[in-house]
Amino acid sequence: MSKNIIITGASGNLGRATVDKLLSGKHHLILTEPPGGSGAFSEYGDKVETHSLDLMNEEAAEALIGSLVESHGTVDAAILLVGGYAGGSIKNTTGSTLRKMFALNFETAYFVARPVFNQMILQRGGGRIILIGARPAIKTEDARNNLAYSLSKSLLFRLADVLNAEGSARNVITTVVVPSTLDTPANRQAMPDADFGAWVRPEEVAEAMAWIISDKASALREPVLKMYGRV
Repeated sequence: MSKNIIITGASGNLGRATVDKLLSGKHHLILTEPPGGSGAFSEYGDKVETHSLDLMNEEAAEALIGSLVESHGTVDAAILLVGGYAGGSIKNTTGSTLRKMFALNFETAYFVARPVFNQMILQRGGGRIILIGARPAIKTEDARNNLAYSLSKSLLFRLADVLNAEGSARNVITTVVVPSTLDTPANRQAMPDADFGAWVRPEEVAEAMAWIISDKASALREPVLKMYGRV
């Protein structure tokens, strides 16, 4: 069944893999890009709907969801991929770095998830929300050298718990997908001596997310999907 699907952060490696996967399902894809976007989605032509906005602006995010509901009637799924990384231990992680990571990794997700969730609980069919977690947010010893990033990602797990506690009875389910190192050009450049074959390919994560929002996964409740590859 065709669905109205929001994808934030769609211009990244994981985002593009997700768009390519979901286009094959004939869904209506609504993609976001930063203000003054560089036409990152021009190759898709009229196959997708694109909106430029700052997702760290709560009012702009809420206005977008409102306009989408008015235009399309429902938001059936939201895949929230915007995020960023900063290294640093407790020794050198400042409040400025914390605030940056919280805004980029948590607020961009929350500002979309909140109005999307509030719409989904009103819909007859409910809906699906996907957040992107991180293994250091689960495994404490891995958080030591990326403290702000890990703390910001840990909030997404708690947010998913709260949304599932409230939304499950209305068939609104939030999943946290937790990939280990993704096999992207940037990661290969940053870690040239790593075993790339042990990493997780963006296409594999996209495949999993497509299944999560499909009718085949209707029995899922409170899911956390760990995709660690061989790392």
